Amino acid sequence: MKQVRIPPTLREQTGGERELPAEGDTVRDLLEDLMGRFPALRAQIVEDGDLAPFVNVYVEGEDVRTLDGLETEVRPDATVILLPAMAGG
Repeated sequence: MKQVRIPPTLREQTGGERELPAEGDTVRDLLEDLMGRFPALRAQIVEDGDLAPFVNVYVEGEDVRTLDGLETEVRPDATVILLPAMAGG
């Protein structure tokens, strides 16, 4: 099982968890697993079946948008990080 790091801005939807185990071989699989257990995450991270424009997902430090998007493969020992974009000035 892989581990997905959850940023503080999404921890309310995950019961305060900082890191969660998730099953799957791709980023899409991992996110579907998490959203199935924590339905409130769906509105925060996906839009029209794809990553919401303000959400970044990193696998081993690489933005999945520069890889294969949601179809990016995730090795068993990979680090996956959800990171909503922050606005500010």
